[in-house]
Amino acid sequence: MKYAALRRAFAALLLGTALAQPAAANTLAAVSPATFTADNPAAHPSFVVRVVGKGRPVILIPGLTCPGAVWDETVARYASRYQCHVLSLAGFGGVPAPASTTVGADFLPEVRAELLAYIKTQRLDRPAIIGHSLGGFMGLWLSTAQPDAIGPLVIVDSLPFLAAIQNPTMTAEAAKPMADGMRQQMSAGRMPAAQQQQMVAGMATDTACQRLLARWGQASEPARVAQAMYEMYTTDLRADLSTIKQPALVLGAWAAYKPYGSTMESTRAIFAAQYARLPQHRIEMSEAGKHFLMYDDTAWFFQQTDAFLQANYPARK
Repeated sequence: MKYAALRRAFAALLLGTALAQPAAANTLAAVSPATFTADNPAAHPSFVVRVVGKGRPVILIPGLTCPGAVWDETVARYASRYQCHVLSLAGFGGVPAPASTTVGADFLPEVRAELLAYIKTQRLDRPAIIGHSLGGFMGLWLSTAQPDAIGPLVIVDSLPFLAAIQNPTMTAEAAKPMADGMRQQMSAGRMPAAQQQQMVAGMATDTACQRLLARWGQASEPARVAQAMYEMYTTDLRADLSTIKQPALVLGAWAAYKPYGSTMESTRAIFAAQYARLPQHRIEMSEAGKHFLMYDDTAWFFQQTDAFLQANYPARK
């Protein structure tokens, strides 16, 4: 397999539209998340929360540049059985960052700390986590930090150490120069429209979804997205996975990497190697879905997630 090409392709899909220039405020009306219902927004300035439904708690975390609205179809399916706590990270997809905060180091560590505090203050009993991309990474990170506070994990097309796709022996320290270069490029902001469209086409198949993802990317703050990506590239969770106590379902995509010489089996092998130390996990690969599996392979995504939740986190009657 052409690992260098695959690494670039995988990174490009996770970066998505992150390099796009922020759009004017009047472009946000069609893509802004729904009105938020939150406990005390001042207690967690790095994210906002919308709570929908009743039942056992499930926290849904979006990926890079996406607001919580990326989970709207998922919330519609589960809100009758679960209490869905839908996160939107500050600066992503048109969600404003507090004026009192500045972009700097430790954005994702702040998200993790504030989310663990949110779970405690809201008295959420080991909530299940459904996370896409960066959200899946965050779900793993929460679990390694406080294994007893988190319930089962559904991880959608994410890895515990993104920088090691090309080289499994890569370390977080060795990844810093590459990650810093990416951060500088992303912070610059503007991406040519043709290149942006090409990346979005690699993330989802449906053209309406592509336009939505592009608008969310344009509405995101480049510096904040760049910092988040830098932290993902320089944080290696692989060795810490052994501390996670709860079961995990890992849903992977490979179809977008086929032009780079990838196959389902070779991509699964990358997932298997990265998750090798996670005690209770199952890896399932979508046949045709791209990075946004909940959009591209919706029936399969719900089939897998329904069965996993029923077996490991059934709704209370």
